[in-house]
Amino acid sequence: MITYYLKDTSLIIFAALIAIASSMDIVTDLSHGATLQHIIKEAAIVVIALFILGFLVANLRRQANTIKTLRQQLQSANATSAQASDYLLTARRQLSDVIARQFDEWALTQSEKQVGMLLLKGLSLKEIAALRNTLEKTVRQQASSIYKKTGLAGRHAFSAWFIEDFL
Repeated sequence: MITYYLKDTSLIIFAALIAIASSMDIVTDLSHGATLQHIIKEAAIVVIALFILGFLVANLRRQANTIKTLRQQLQSANATSAQASDYLLTARRQLSDVIARQFDEWALTQSEKQVGMLLLKGLSLKEIAALRNTLEKTVRQQASSIYKKTGLAGRHAFSAWFIEDFL
């Protein structure tokens, strides 16, 4: 997600520079007696740049709100799990230990372990990317690497591997 912010911020700066430069050009053109047709073309460029600027700023805010909501939901889920009964907490800890040991046996990288845990929690690739501040493509590649290392067909087989014997 950091790369999204950098890309969006760069585009915002670029659109702002276009709007400023075109506005300054209009002022200069007016003082030099440019034709109305030329001024209208320059004004159209300013309007388009401002529209793009507004769209990018709104998109950046929407992304920030999405990330904030996901983090709140994760905190809420963690708080809810903290209120669980002792036997359930013990079972969760044991399952977490089993998962961690299995991840080590599969020789998953630290990033793959994080992605694996979030996959097991049911998050989408897009949500995982947002939480980890990375590209969805990166998360997709890490998930594929997990499936390859584990010899499992995909997300469902990966999740089922851990709970199959409990049901």
